[in-house]
Amino acid sequence: MGSVKDLEVVKKPTKDAMGVGRFHFSDRYSVFDWGEMPDLIDGKGAALCMMGAYCFEKLEEKGIRTHYRGLVDESGRVARFDELKKPSSIMEISLVNVYKPKAYVENGKLRYDYSIYTPALRNFLIPLEIIYRNGLPEGSSVFKRLEQGLVTLEELGLNHYPRAGEKLAKPIFDVSTKLEEGDRYVSWAEAQRIAGLTDREMGEVKDLLLRVDETITEIAARAGLVNEDGKIELAFDPQRRLMVVDVVGTLDECRFTFNGLHVSKEIARIYYRRTEWAREVEEAKKKATEEGIEDWKKLVMAKPPKLDSSLKSIINQMYMAAANEVTKKRIFAVPKLADVVKEYEKCQSLKGY
Repeated sequence: MGSVKDLEVVKKPTKDAMGVGRFHFSDRYSVFDWGEMPDLIDGKGAALCMMGAYCFEKLEEKGIRTHYRGLVDESGRVARFDELKKPSSIMEISLVNVYKPKAYVENGKLRYDYSIYTPALRNFLIPLEIIYRNGLPEGSSVFKRLEQGLVTLEELGLNHYPRAGEKLAKPIFDVSTKLEEGDRYVSWAEAQRIAGLTDREMGEVKDLLLRVDETITEIAARAGLVNEDGKIELAFDPQRRLMVVDVVGTLDECRFTFNGLHVSKEIARIYYRRTEWAREVEEAKKKATEEGIEDWKKLVMAKPPKLDSSLKSIINQMYMAAANEVTKKRIFAVPKLADVVKEYEKCQSLKGY
């Protein structure tokens, strides 16, 4: 069980062969690595599943290998996106092995042992989240990292200090850990080392990231959306060939904007950033890193509040409307995305978020 989707293992992977699994997308959501939040976003699970399937099939049309096998229809049959009569919230995938790095404390600092990852290992999830940035909208983590000195302009490939809302001449590629207690941005050199990648494979990772970025950007543009940034996850198959895994091109994996307004999970993040709970989360993560504490959540005393009811209703409709627009099918009976965004704009001006 994950924070937003559950994994059913139909057939376990072995050292040398992939297994079969099914993602059951839920209406749960998560922000700031917290896990399940106190609300449900109605229709979110099916919307993400349908968007993800559509994007996977578009990637495969371009010759990009993925772990996607199809959607599960009402009868339990595995079908392609265009074959479904009703939306599904179940996606069948190929499974690889997941090897978690071992946590340990050294000189009071929390460290992770990645020695299992070598160039000889096959059929496994690469322990990285690989990120592209086509723009730097307000709320991008880049600004906080620059302010705190955690990254330099040179490391980001920038020749000037960026402003919020800036569109980049060429995408920035970023990378963070995936299987630690909290995601941690790392340099590309460290990413290559901990994941056991060769120089050639690291080049292939970046090439694949660009191809996925370009494909999602094309798909989003047809829906009037700007693909500001997004993340992908990768795995090696039993022949140690790269493939795209987890989910791509959804409102949870990407930060989209429509006429300059957010159309993604970022709306919930913006709401929660104003809360005492979010401040405690940030402090807890910082303290856990400094003092070698693996479970930072136990340091947070406050509980996340529920979403404002009117904002929750807008987010419900936004997920489903975006799925309609991106796939060019009226899968869900909701207003057009442009109308939902207008409601969000009104909500922003009236309530300040």
